[in-house]
Amino acid sequence: MIDSNKKYLVTGAAGFIGYHFSRKLLTAGATVTGLDNMNGYYDVSLKQERLDQLSGFDHFNFVLGDLADAQGLNELFARCRPDIVINLAAQAGVRYSIDNPQAYIQSNVVGFFNILEACRQYPVEHLIYASSSSVYGGNEKVPFAADDPTDCPVSLYAATKKSNELMAYSYSRLYRIPVTGLRFFTVYGPMGRPDMAYFSFAEKIMSEKPIQIYNNGDMFRDFTYIDDIVRGMEKILSKPPAEDLQGASYKIYNIGNNKPENLQYFIEVLESVLGKKAVKEYLPMQPGDVYQTYADITDLQKDVGFRPETDIETGLKLFARWFLDYYRKE
Repeated sequence: MIDSNKKYLVTGAAGFIGYHFSRKLLTAGATVTGLDNMNGYYDVSLKQERLDQLSGFDHFNFVLGDLADAQGLNELFARCRPDIVINLAAQAGVRYSIDNPQAYIQSNVVGFFNILEACRQYPVEHLIYASSSSVYGGNEKVPFAADDPTDCPVSLYAATKKSNELMAYSYSRLYRIPVTGLRFFTVYGPMGRPDMAYFSFAEKIMSEKPIQIYNNGDMFRDFTYIDDIVRGMEKILSKPPAEDLQGASYKIYNIGNNKPENLQYFIEVLESVLGKKAVKEYLPMQPGDVYQTYADITDLQKDVGFRPETDIETGLKLFARWFLDYYRKE
């Protein structure tokens, strides 16, 4: 749970999950330092809107910076001395990693290494970091369990997230850093990422442009509403992993809705809540894509009592309400 007496560092604070989790911490009275490089991967004005909302809290301090800047990161740790670090900053996107691989190495590999080094030099009570369901690659066994093989990534993005898990384990074992990794499953909701399919579908539906549906719509995703993600993360905060026989305080969890939805049905619900039909263009499966994601959340339920509460109909209705209001103001 959130301890208002502790100091939290949230990287990627102007991002989708980073914003929502920072807001949760601040609402509970905690002191939060937010770090973000405000890059142009998607609409910076949306990132600024999130940041403006966080800046309304007295206990929020924003730092413009990049994880790849080791000196700047170490100076930040020396100044704010966080008790708990939530590392959500990363270069996201599966398809973008095919065209811009260097960005993923710098942010997701070099940047994450710098986070681990800073946590070693300025010891923290708990490091929580974002992994991804993408690490499961083309695994056909469902649901995906945290101990399933993850040795065959189908995108560079997935490979960088798998590398994060390996690096985090080694640092936990070597330097006694309590570390929890979270494999997120297709997070959606208000203030979301415009590069995600549900968001770009909404934009195109409202502007009467065709939406591109891959594999002819025969795909399944474990869509997880943002409030459920935040609740799960909150439960993990004060529960760092126990030390194992090898000396590592390390744990990996899936955090998802535990209910994959067919893409065609997802689009039907989105059309309904937006009040407008989509113009559809069907395309084959794209490089880096997987057929299905499906989270086995047994461990997270057992250890912290996590249980998702938001069905796709409710979640998309809440997203649509925000989306229509936000873009009406522009």
